[in-house]
Amino acid sequence: MIDLDYLNYLEDFLTEKRKERFQKVLNNRTNHFTIAVEDVFQFHNTSAVMRSCEVFGIQEINIVEQRFGKNIDKEIAMGAQKWVDINKFENISNCIQTLKSKGYHIIATTPHNDSCLLQEFDVTKKSALFFGTEKEGLSQEVMEQADGFLKIPMVGFTESLNISVSAAIIIQDITTRLRQTNVNWKLSEDETLEKRLLWAKNSIKDIKRIEERYFSEK
Repeated sequence: MIDLDYLNYLEDFLTEKRKERFQKVLNNRTNHFTIAVEDVFQFHNTSAVMRSCEVFGIQEINIVEQRFGKNIDKEIAMGAQKWVDINKFENISNCIQTLKSKGYHIIATTPHNDSCLLQEFDVTKKSALFFGTEKEGLSQEVMEQADGFLKIPMVGFTESLNISVSAAIIIQDITTRLRQTNVNWKLSEDETLEKRLLWAKNSIKDIKRIEERYFSEK
């Protein structure tokens, strides 16, 4: 449970414009979709995918670091790491099982089989979309565990797009279509309060001192 007194205390340090902005953004956030990135060697691509999640309203991104260690490229992410939830996994099995336990359909994005075309994808289903390495694509485990496959229609000679480009196209399309449905796609009240608290903390420069003062007085 969120301590509402604590939340209100922190939000007093924010401007009204900032608080209104938070609420407007939160009204368009969703956990109906989540994104998973598997062993992407060039970490700036992961950061760019994170940025697309933030821009188009997907709250969580899942990063699997089974083979390549990576850090967020803050110049590419453009601050997105402050506003989305980043879940890190050491192996793909844990990632898949965790997402399945949350009720997500596992969707592998791949151009190399009879995948569902993007415009035909059923956005009403709670789905986790997996994106793979630049050269190799998704691992065999993801392909075997997937509940469905998705691809972007292409009419040129090139078979695939850079992962960050593919993710941006897909995320923009499915989130736009989701908001046109009757699906209850928004964050719950508790999830919204949690984000308000986290974002307030991320917005206050001297947060440690302010927290110490609040709890000492309480």
